[in-house]
Amino acid sequence: MSDLQALQKKVNYDKTFDCVQCGYCLPACPTYETMETETHSPRGRINLVKMVAEGKAAISDLKEPIEKCLGCMACVTVCPTNVQYGQILEGAKEAIEDDEVKTKRQEKVEQFLFGSFFPSSRWMDRLGNATWLYQASGLQRAARKMHLTSMAPLNLDQFEQVLPAMPRPKQRKHRKTHIKPAESPKATIAFFKGCVMDSMFFDTNERTLELLRLSGAEVMIEEEQTCCGALHAHDGKADMARELAKQNIQAFERIQADYIVNNAGGCGAKLVEYDHFFEEGSEWHNRAKQFVAKVKDISEVLVELDGLTFTTPVNKTVTYQPSCHMTNVQRVTEPPRELMNRIPGMTLQELDRPSFCCGSAGIYNIVNYEDSMEVLDIKMRDVRKVNPHVIVTTNPGCLLQMKLGIERDGDSDRMEAVHLVDLLAEAGPAPK
Repeated sequence: MSDLQALQKKVNYDKTFDCVQCGYCLPACPTYETMETETHSPRGRINLVKMVAEGKAAISDLKEPIEKCLGCMACVTVCPTNVQYGQILEGAKEAIEDDEVKTKRQEKVEQFLFGSFFPSSRWMDRLGNATWLYQASGLQRAARKMHLTSMAPLNLDQFEQVLPAMPRPKQRKHRKTHIKPAESPKATIAFFKGCVMDSMFFDTNERTLELLRLSGAEVMIEEEQTCCGALHAHDGKADMARELAKQNIQAFERIQADYIVNNAGGCGAKLVEYDHFFEEGSEWHNRAKQFVAKVKDISEVLVELDGLTFTTPVNKTVTYQPSCHMTNVQRVTEPPRELMNRIPGMTLQELDRPSFCCGSAGIYNIVNYEDSMEVLDIKMRDVRKVNPHVIVTTNPGCLLQMKLGIERDGDSDRMEAVHLVDLLAEAGPAPK
């Protein structure tokens, strides 16, 4: 196989021909709207990938347009010819990653972050515990008072101000990994806790387990699970993402569960695509297909089990910011709304453009901060039309992004952003 043929296989060159350049993707693409250039549209990026695969452009020409893509997959939802843009995008990112020359320092940092930090429950717990200490000791207040947070790189000071309160370390240490309902279980569930979700939103994960228990499910947490691999795949590290997929498949095969449940739109989107990592018909592909068939978002399972009633009125106007990956990849749209509509006293007011990305997109809002804020500004203009008390999300990145949008608008005294699970917990869930 020649180098050009290998490149064509990597970037899914054959799939680029499904794009007929019709332009249906243009109104759906956030970066095309904010940047107003064809190279920052889905069809423009696909055409550029095709040119690189044919040797008519250099891989380096791909870098800026591909890195500026949010990966929200809104284009996939509106595409009339079913172009597999996600596979083309990740293939292009892998080609860019392989072509890039990095310093030894860069390689060591990336190896630690992607090879050790995110995949490790121990490191994630350490991050959560360190954040708790930072908050509980008064260091956070002192750092803000002395404006030390402004020294943080990559605009991390902006996100520091919207971090949730962390639980005490002993709460993490004493978490139950096997939870049984009061009656005979309706279903057996293996919970995918996530890395960022479990580190930064531990309490939301705990409430997820309780909602499942109250719904009549037996819930287990497999200790050997690891990061879903989404961050790795989005950064072009396909081989690392594939190994993480294998680890998770092996781990969850130990639990003969009816469902593998997650509460993070981005994680769920990667989990349901595990079969794409492996050659069709191979052993790992077949094992991945069995894994994928069990993956469900928490909202889907709560609706299916239909075991909850909500006893506490939530007298608030709520709007829903759907996770792009949950909507466009998992295709889960109605279950969150159905659950919210069951809450007494609450008014659900839809956004004009609910499918428009918030600009979080994994770590996009960190590495492409200014571009991300332009997208967020459009989203917040939509939110202001509704003027809700609460913005509900279903993904940790979206949650932090919407919290930041509220802060930037100066509305934190009258508006908040919460995860769907936390809203449901506030509504007094009880078994039917």
